[in-house]
Amino acid sequence: MNSAFDCEHLDWNKNGGLLPAVVQHAHDGRVLMLGYMNRAALQVTLDSGKVTFYSRSKQRLWTKGESSGHTLELQSLHADCDNDSLLALALPQGPTCHLGRDSCFGDTAAPVLAFVGQLDALIAQRARQRPEGSYTTRLFDAGIRHIAQKVGEEGVETALAAVVQDDAALRSEAADLLYHLLVLLRARGVGFDAVAETLALRHSGR
Repeated sequence: MNSAFDCEHLDWNKNGGLLPAVVQHAHDGRVLMLGYMNRAALQVTLDSGKVTFYSRSKQRLWTKGESSGHTLELQSLHADCDNDSLLALALPQGPTCHLGRDSCFGDTAAPVLAFVGQLDALIAQRARQRPEGSYTTRLFDAGIRHIAQKVGEEGVETALAAVVQDDAALRSEAADLLYHLLVLLRARGVGFDAVAETLALRHSGR
């Protein structure tokens, strides 16, 4: 979290001391909600690590989740090019919307690739909780050698599908491969975000 974020360069005068603040899921990129921050709300957000807004209806500071417990844990904060709006990257601790949905904009508003992050989070949850009847639980219980073998098998099947089968078969086999790879990574305690960071570093070095 960038606790050294400079509040003074922001244009507080444009909207009467309030800045719109978009909250985005730090791992999968979904837009979770929109609120407004004044100087005090921004400072509380930075000091506490929990996204806090100024409630225009309640006329007071309001920390998301203060009653429900579904807080937004700040990961980083960014100002736009005009310094008159904010983007908060956060990790939600439960549903963000008061209707019980992950996003105030609805569950269908997520980018398609966001599902990979959601699936990775679900697999991490399965690794912790090991619910009975879950195929993912059975994979974790079987051990890393078995999971690695499954990744190898799915890799071969994906390669064969690319050569001798149609696009639908290739998509299906690639989905199986990606799922089992995510399980293998989690079995080693590695999240898919770490792999994405490695790819980004390689790209930036080109």
